Amino acid sequence: MSNSALLSLHRVLQKCFDVITQQRDVWAGVLRDCTPLLGSLGNLGQQLQACAEVDLRATPLQRFPDLQQRLRYKLLNAVDTVLGQLGDKMCVLQAARDAISNQVTPVFQLYEQHIDTLGLAAAVERSPLAPSVADMLEWLQDIDRFYRNQFLRRKVLLQSIKPDNVSQLLSVPQAWSRLSPPDSEDFISDALMKVSFFMDSR
Repeated sequence: MSNSALLSLHRVLQKCFDVITQQRDVWAGVLRDCTPLLGSLGNLGQQLQACAEVDLRATPLQRFPDLQQRLRYKLLNAVDTVLGQLGDKMCVLQAARDAISNQVTPVFQLYEQHIDTLGLAAAVERSPLAPSVADMLEWLQDIDRFYRNQFLRRKVLLQSIKPDNVSQLLSVPQAWSRLSPPDSEDFISDALMKVSFFMDSR
């Protein structure tokens, strides 16, 4: 591969890792914003459960025969509101996922344009400042796959929720947190650390 072609590939790799760094922060911020909303769904599930279990006919509130229905209606509306807010957050997650994918794709396209002239030796060559092209492409592929899968799993989870399904509302905060264990993004941190000198070499 000519020096100019390798330089071009390095530039798009650097730009791609820049975008990943930025969008990773956006992603983390959205997940933090989702935590209280998911907690609200759990709380609303508890209130709906209590509303279904209490017998108002045995209390002084029996004078209001439609009170239980009105409380349930109000709680279900609140659930819809929170699900709508979570839907808005999912749109931001989708934009972050797309921003990453839209940077990863051109890197592979450029690499494929020059694959015949690159050769195996050049693809796996490392330097004190830069990991090999092969390593960086593998990291980008893994990162892109991670965000695609994470977005899809969260989308499926939220779409499966029925506002009147109390057990789902009670379990959704835990189900959401299980999608991203504490060490699930360690490989991304590791990759960004390994390209730090490469990024600073511009």
